[in-house]
Amino acid sequence: QVQLQESGPGLVKPSQTLSLTCTVDGGSITTNYYYWSWIRQPPGKGLEWIGYKSYSGSTYYSPSLRSRTSISRDNAKNTVYLQMNSLKPEDTAVYYCNAYAAWGSFEYDYWGQGTQVTVSS
Repeated sequence: QVQLQESGPGLVKPSQTLSLTCTVDGGSITTNYYYWSWIRQPPGKGLEWIGYKSYSGSTYYSPSLRSRTSISRDNAKNTVYLQMNSLKPEDTAVYYCNAYAAWGSFEYDYWGQGTQVTVSS
């Protein structure tokens, strides 16, 4: 059972940079077929996918956030990171870390509990 734990500052000022950490237990972030995503949910809105870091190290971002988002990892720490620059109040959301893998008849989908990020001066 993969367990994900997000952590980071709860309050960030506009124009600053957000840095979040997703600590993974119960499985390696380099395990084949796993995609490690960051997803957010603004208040009163649906889920918005931000981007992923794959098991092989490739990265893909939502086109709308690509210019100010970076997802990285530390294999030794089994941790995935999110960095988002030039924050705006509309970036206020609960940020989730997600692990997804599918091959053959198997499908796995794990979520962290989420961490609230508020962008406000």
